Amino acid sequence: MSAAPMIAPSILSADFANLAAESAAVGPGRVAGDRGADWLHVDVMDAHFVPNLTLGLPVVQSLLKATDIPLDCHLMIEDPGTWAPPYAEAGAYNVTFHAEASDDPSAVARDIRAAGAKAGLSIKPNTPLEPYLDILRDFDTLLVMSVEPGFGGQSFISGVLEKVRTIRKIVDSGALNLVVEIDGGINADTIEQAAEAGVDCFVAGSAVYGAADPAQALAGLRAQAASARTHAH
Repeated sequence: MSAAPMIAPSILSADFANLAAESAAVGPGRVAGDRGADWLHVDVMDAHFVPNLTLGLPVVQSLLKATDIPLDCHLMIEDPGTWAPPYAEAGAYNVTFHAEASDDPSAVARDIRAAGAKAGLSIKPNTPLEPYLDILRDFDTLLVMSVEPGFGGQSFISGVLEKVRTIRKIVDSGALNLVVEIDGGINADTIEQAAEAGVDCFVAGSAVYGAADPAQALAGLRAQAASARTHAH
């Protein structure tokens, strides 16, 4: 498990007209003793795989020029085999796509890695983990969705934490080297139970960008997660 809980603010909840300033607002040095955002989570939606349209590669390319925070691109799109590698080529740190959108997730992961990024696999709340356990060695990140993908601001689905506990045990056994990430409804009321279940990286949207001071909110979430993790062990 990572030394300190990782926080990845989701720009889906940020001001799209000011993404450079919004990314700077969660950068390092804003809160004494806190390193700021570990990753900046970018939700890419195509209005096909999910019923929403957000942003795409041109915005990611612009954002890469505006921030040094590693970009964690979450592709909620059809045909990731075609569309995922260009995000890696552009300079994204981590490129995650959905298991449900691909017939050959391992092949997509190889292409993402060959293009220079970490590869992530995401599963929806109702998608079982077991069919994908054998291919997770091809990935660097497992993103467990704790809401239905498509829109921000939804309520946390606590039932997905059983999947987190399962994968945490496998990672802790040394059988996999994987960042366990969670996305959906993460806030001050839910982050502790997710941390206790074994999450490494927490995606938080409105809990960070809806706060008066995003950096302070981020630091507070990290402290909560760290405390819960300590109590769980």
